[in-house]
Amino acid sequence: MRDFLSHRAKDIKPSGIRKFFDIVAERKDVISLGVGEPDFITPWDIREAGIQTIKKGYTQYTSNKGLPALRKEISDYLKVNYSVNFSPENVMITVGASEAIDLFLRATVNEGDEVLIPDPSYVSYKPCVELCGGTPVSVPCDGENGFKLTYDNLKKVITKKSKILIFPYPNNPTGGVMEKEFIEKIIPLIIENDLLVVADEIYAELTYGNKHVSIASFPEMKDRVVLISGFSKAFAMTGWRIGYAAAPSPIFETMLKIHQYAIICAPIFSQYAALAGLANGKKNDFMDIKEMCEEYDKRRKFMYKTFTDMGLECFEPKGSFYIFPCVKSTGMTGEQFATELLEKQKVAVVPGDAFGEFGKYYVRCSYAYSMKNLVEATDRIAKFVKSIKG
Repeated sequence: MRDFLSHRAKDIKPSGIRKFFDIVAERKDVISLGVGEPDFITPWDIREAGIQTIKKGYTQYTSNKGLPALRKEISDYLKVNYSVNFSPENVMITVGASEAIDLFLRATVNEGDEVLIPDPSYVSYKPCVELCGGTPVSVPCDGENGFKLTYDNLKKVITKKSKILIFPYPNNPTGGVMEKEFIEKIIPLIIENDLLVVADEIYAELTYGNKHVSIASFPEMKDRVVLISGFSKAFAMTGWRIGYAAAPSPIFETMLKIHQYAIICAPIFSQYAALAGLANGKKNDFMDIKEMCEEYDKRRKFMYKTFTDMGLECFEPKGSFYIFPCVKSTGMTGEQFATELLEKQKVAVVPGDAFGEFGKYYVRCSYAYSMKNLVEATDRIAKFVKSIKG
């Protein structure tokens, strides 16, 4: 029998996150810190909007771009909160931010194009680039620099084939952010090398201390940034699968063509729910998001102190809801540490190399879990570390 499989698809490794998630799903005795999903329930007004949409019989397709009212709310939201200016006509509703990332790469990457990816970063970027025939290029980011993308590290990897920079801040898995002054340093390098930037800002609302600054807010970047985000994290709407992309017209139209053929449109009830989240959120100054963020901040501080007390080198995250301790002092790689921790203490974390080669000696822990679970999980991790270090 012939091999009917695509060579590109066949050669892609399974997600390192899903590997551990699947193990946890089969074992009820395991405490998981592995999955990046808010433990908060979607706010009631958002759920109610989805329910009413179905009750009213709004179960049809929407336009390919999505509901006009939702696109207008997103356009306004970006302008008011992040000084980002995209017309509603240049906003597209997608099935989560993940679809938007895939659409962007398929719309822009040609065979052999190099796509620069801060390392460590979200697991989907590299395989999506490879499926498009592009070449993913890692840009090292380390804890000493707060896992920021630095001018020097970016300059070292740029070649004549470099076309796209993925800009994923706040960052998953590290919790790193890019403040205004650091973005300003790399913008001349981006323009000089004529790079297109895709800003994955799904964690924009979840920052601690400084408000998120979007690279799309800089006037000189207006025609070379595609902004991607969604409602999964800050609005606790992971299962609703609702995201969006905002892009300059030529790129937007090409992304829309692919979206038309592959997806048609995002689910209508999810769109109306997201619309309620934005419209109602304006009325109460987005208190639901602020309350969630305050709770995450408490957990963040607890996790940082707990890991440093264990003697593990650890960057204090400034955004998202992840912490990325280094386990090199235990004599293990992140993969070895995660595997033995699961076996001996029944705690699931994600090996850092799932997010890139420079995560080899790290593990990712999500603090989107209750304090009760975090306390129990870190107690077990501390016992495990003590048993190793003696």
